[in-house]
Amino acid sequence: MSPKQVVFKKISKDKSVGVYMGKRDFVDRIDSVDVVDGVILVDPEVLQGKKVYVTLSCTFRYGRDDVDVMGIAFRRDIFLSTRQIYPALQDKEQGILTKAQEKILRKLGDNAYPFFFEFPDNLPCSVGMQPAPSDVGKHCAVEFEVKAFSAENQDAKVRKRSTVALAIRKMQYAPEQDGPAPCVSTTKDFLMSDKPLQLEASLDKATYYHGQPINVHVNINNTSNKNVRNVIISVDQVANVVLYCNDSYVKTVAIEDSGDKVDAGATLDKTYSVLPLLAHNRERRGIALDGKLKHEDTNLASSSVIKEGVLKEVLGILVSYRVMVKLIIGGLVSAFRVGVELPFRLMHPKPDAVRDSEMEEEMVFEEFKRSYLKGMVEDQEGNVSGGEGS
Repeated sequence: MSPKQVVFKKISKDKSVGVYMGKRDFVDRIDSVDVVDGVILVDPEVLQGKKVYVTLSCTFRYGRDDVDVMGIAFRRDIFLSTRQIYPALQDKEQGILTKAQEKILRKLGDNAYPFFFEFPDNLPCSVGMQPAPSDVGKHCAVEFEVKAFSAENQDAKVRKRSTVALAIRKMQYAPEQDGPAPCVSTTKDFLMSDKPLQLEASLDKATYYHGQPINVHVNINNTSNKNVRNVIISVDQVANVVLYCNDSYVKTVAIEDSGDKVDAGATLDKTYSVLPLLAHNRERRGIALDGKLKHEDTNLASSSVIKEGVLKEVLGILVSYRVMVKLIIGGLVSAFRVGVELPFRLMHPKPDAVRDSEMEEEMVFEEFKRSYLKGMVEDQEGNVSGGEGS
């Protein structure tokens, strides 16, 4: 029996509007991006003549929403698009529907209306910086949201009870064609030594999937008169916050302190294995993570793949990875290091496509958790401004 199709739903507190979506993750394939599609369910009796709108937004947060310094909020709206859904501006039968929309519309009846949004090709992917255990509130992140609300018009004050917001993710998968496996070498000359130390390091491929060990082949030919006291293999995550500043965060997310020694005149040929996982970095502030939905777990942020011609300055947080091979040389007092770095990609594999004919006709509706209400206080009227409802 094939798996049933899960449809994610969320209903406003006053029951005037609900959002139904067949998926929460939307894939950026560099040359194209998945269309954001879903269905809005309205209750005309509760609406009492109000209109229903749906928005798709991309927001970069670099501080909590309740922090305001000299009138400057710690957030920036990168993208916002709003559509009127009810009353419908065109006949539902005129639009091209996805298979998921067709099934949801048949299930929900005449008061359901489809919606579509297309991502601009210059938007970043969902990524956030891990806060410290003591931090509270929103953390630095690029976030996407679909929000539906009812109001007299698009710019009118909106009651929170008439608003429903759903977090979604924009993500990238590993390219089907991998690049050449990284390989780098260096030669180090020393004073008072006639011959040098030679170091070569390589990976077996350019792209690794989350959860895969990274095999690092190291070859050392130590013809010098110096002793190598230790060989250290590490994986660095480099997160560049490029939207509002040029901050760069370099965090070691995996390390292998081998203790291997290479005496003067000796050689070493060995393959080391390192495994970068979020599970080993839970308590470390500033680690970049893939976008998170509800209370689900996530992982270390995937490498950023940038479309040619897109300005990096609008991409929020850019993430890259490198393997560092370091040799500790000399004594305890006068020790120094020789090292090389190997850049690689850390990403998710592209999932197998599911054919429409293989999708189960019966749909399972799963509630979005109203996690955004936790710890928040409404006023007596339950009001929020038209731009804030999550």
